[in-house]
Amino acid sequence: MNLILILLQQMSVFLVIAYVFSKSPAFYALAGRKQQFQHKIIVYVTFTTFSILGTYFGLPIKDAIANTRAIGAVLGGIFGGPWLGLAIGFTSGLHRYTLGGFTDLACGVSTTVDGLIGGVVHLYILRNGGRDQLFNPLAAFVAALSTEVIQMILILTIAKPFHEALELVKVIAAPMILANAAGSALFMSILRDKKNMVDRFQAIFSGQALKLVEKITGPLVNGFNQETAKEISTIIQEETGVGAVAITDHNTILAFVGMGNDHHVPGGVIESELTKQAINENRVIYADGIDVPYSCGVSRTCPLGSVLVIPLRAGKEVIGTIKLYEPKKKLFLTLNKTLGEGIANLLSNQLLLIRFEEQKNLLTRSELQLIHAQINPHFLFNALNTIIATTRKNNTLARDLLLNLSNFFRKNLKRSQEFSTIAEEMDHVKSYLEIEKARFAERLIVEEHVDPNCLSFKIPSFTLQPIIENAIKHGTSNILEPGVIKLTIQQTDNRIVIEVEDNAGAYQFNGKETGLGMNIVDKRIKNKFGESFGIKIQCEPDLFTKVMITFPLEGQLNQEW
Repeated sequence: MNLILILLQQMSVFLVIAYVFSKSPAFYALAGRKQQFQHKIIVYVTFTTFSILGTYFGLPIKDAIANTRAIGAVLGGIFGGPWLGLAIGFTSGLHRYTLGGFTDLACGVSTTVDGLIGGVVHLYILRNGGRDQLFNPLAAFVAALSTEVIQMILILTIAKPFHEALELVKVIAAPMILANAAGSALFMSILRDKKNMVDRFQAIFSGQALKLVEKITGPLVNGFNQETAKEISTIIQEETGVGAVAITDHNTILAFVGMGNDHHVPGGVIESELTKQAINENRVIYADGIDVPYSCGVSRTCPLGSVLVIPLRAGKEVIGTIKLYEPKKKLFLTLNKTLGEGIANLLSNQLLLIRFEEQKNLLTRSELQLIHAQINPHFLFNALNTIIATTRKNNTLARDLLLNLSNFFRKNLKRSQEFSTIAEEMDHVKSYLEIEKARFAERLIVEEHVDPNCLSFKIPSFTLQPIIENAIKHGTSNILEPGVIKLTIQQTDNRIVIEVEDNAGAYQFNGKETGLGMNIVDKRIKNKFGESFGIKIQCEPDLFTKVMITFPLEGQLNQEW
């Protein structure tokens, strides 16, 4: 009973050591996904020390030592694998052998076996549960219990004389099996709790990517180029603390910040096969310098030893990469891997949004130019013919028509912006209608019913003119009696409604396109305000055709275009 209490006291010392160890930088050699050579050295030294301390803390009994040495050897094997476990067990066993006693050889051999069994458990866990399961206290308990049973068997088998070995085993078997198994499980429990805390911290820390993107979106407003790439790389490097950060487009290094910037020069063509692979295969490439080799293709003295290459995407298209580097002597933390991938995903979304806005602006400009091209040729031809005919009869009217024609085309050229007020649209249409009235004389009558409160509202530029032109060109110009165009603009049911009605009733519902100008107007309104707004057409053959254009009233007064 006294021996059990003494061994439990030793175990308590080990638990204190485990707690201190979990707070030290050496703990991350266990928590990392991949162990580099220097990290294996840390594991070897740490658990060999634990095992040897277990011997020194032991209690001499009948020329032997009751101890908790197995804890260090078993856990070292579980974390380091068979070869590292064998090395830890052999070193600790050799130390025990040098202390002498009739069980020296048996204890030396059993301690070596302890480390090897821990290594076998390591392989079993990796094949069946993954690296996270290495921190399972139950696995440590079973492994330590098994090794202590084997140690008792080896003492009985190797130690001489047998009757002394048997007497010793009767005294120490139960206490050592209990103390080492329970101690290994509790030791592992402390390390597991620490790892879980680190993992939760990593998840929380990944949220920092959102803050990073907030800083990054500022430079991105100016486009994706060398200047903005350098600003973004600097922000990422400062926030993550990695050795270096690079950003590339599909072919060129746009920016490089951090270690190795003396030979990694922006503006050069991409030489890295890893970067080309990430772009071509559209996937994240991680070269830890161990399982996946990494070497700088520019300089042999480059301090960088690992790299994470993350594709930058605009939709499904890869448009570049973000690369995070760590120096040769520093572990690439899982935390920075997660953060890097999060940054790349969010940055890709921002780039896609920027590209969408650019294409949208280009489309808007193209549509406006298309409307201009559609309006100008035939209208100019008809207007000039009208003015020529008027010159012979009424020079004053011809002069007024030329002024209206000049005003119409001047406004066409100046109105390159996407939106105009209804008042500006009316002014533009007025010049057009004056010319058409002169052309058709008494055969064209225009009636306007416009709510003055609507004049300050903004609508897409060139909304009215194509609709009114359609009403004349495809409607009133084809009937014998006078054509009447009614233009009504009013506010109703939280909407602004523009109605253009003619008395021809010539619109045909034949399932075909309603006309290029009208289609563009409808599409622009729907793209901006939603599918519930835009153009609707009512037609009673030979009576009337009414085109209704609706816009949302909500937000108009405060909207900035």
